Amino acid sequence: MKDCLFCKIANGEIPSATLYEDEKFRVILDLGPATKGHALILPKAHYENLYELPDTLAGDAMVLAKKVITEMKDILNCDGYNVVQNNGKAAGQTVFHFHMHLIPRRDGDEAGISWTPGTLTPEDQEEILSKFSLK
Repeated sequence: MKDCLFCKIANGEIPSATLYEDEKFRVILDLGPATKGHALILPKAHYENLYELPDTLAGDAMVLAKKVITEMKDILNCDGYNVVQNNGKAAGQTVFHFHMHLIPRRDGDEAGISWTPGTLTPEDQEEILSKFSLK
């Protein structure tokens, strides 16, 4: 996509703090990190979100996320990791090029990636289960 910021970063047209690069992906340090070491996995090909991403590339992204956070956990000596991927404006997506956030976590860091658990009602459960067709 011609005017996509993340396409330009992923393909080296805009400089970035690159942790890793191969023929499919570039992994960079986020310029607006939630915590120290926050990184982004960017595919070099443009896909707006996970819905558009080919299955094989989605799998490759998750395998890469595992490799990156495994190494970064030791480098940063953090207590855990969030792997976050937003799809659509309502879900918090602000750049419409598929990407994964790899966010190092430390006990008490207050990065704010949480929610208040609700309740699965019997009605909601029945509605969803009756309509879900992936078997």
